[in-house]
Amino acid sequence: MFVKVCGLGSTADIDATVAAGADAVGLVISGTSVRGLDRDRVTRLAAHVPSSVLSVLVVNDTPATEAARLAGELGFGALQLHGAAYRAEDFAAAARIFPRLWRATSLSEGPDTRVGACGEEVLLLDSPRAGSGDRWDLSLIETARPEGTWMLAGGLSPENVGEAIGRARPWGVDVSSGVESAPGVKDHDRIRAFVAAVQRATATNPS
Repeated sequence: MFVKVCGLGSTADIDATVAAGADAVGLVISGTSVRGLDRDRVTRLAAHVPSSVLSVLVVNDTPATEAARLAGELGFGALQLHGAAYRAEDFAAAARIFPRLWRATSLSEGPDTRVGACGEEVLLLDSPRAGSGDRWDLSLIETARPEGTWMLAGGLSPENVGEAIGRARPWGVDVSSGVESAPGVKDHDRIRAFVAAVQRATATNPS
């Protein structure tokens, strides 16, 4: 199962995530998130991600075309446009600049849950308050289950990710606050524990 650890803030965070066996790292540019980085830090950290791991630029309040240009300039592998503020036309405009797009949304926003509905290659379903660590009602998936390449996020942790995988059966999982010791501070032991828990759950719940 594909694993992304998001909201990393240091080269040590990246090293720990890669060593744990995660498939992707997420770096956030945001004026509202405690995990938001400025362009200089994002530039430095993006360059530190090894080619064996997918680097994902995550934005929630940056214009789509600006984010697409930045993702290309800094060599990111994918761009995640997060939230209902990004419409289909934003994805279309971004795709003309940077083709590898992820769409992150919440079921509370009443989104189109078809993977690729906005031209994205990956759909991520999150809690209504992204990055809050809030769990959400996974029973909602039963009536709005995406098909294809979609990821589960929102309130996941080493303690509950196995259960969540068994219920939701996603293609991948994304974690941020669930592997922190304080808001915005990654705990490397919890990162290792999260990836290990995903691996155990994957063995128990093969797709």
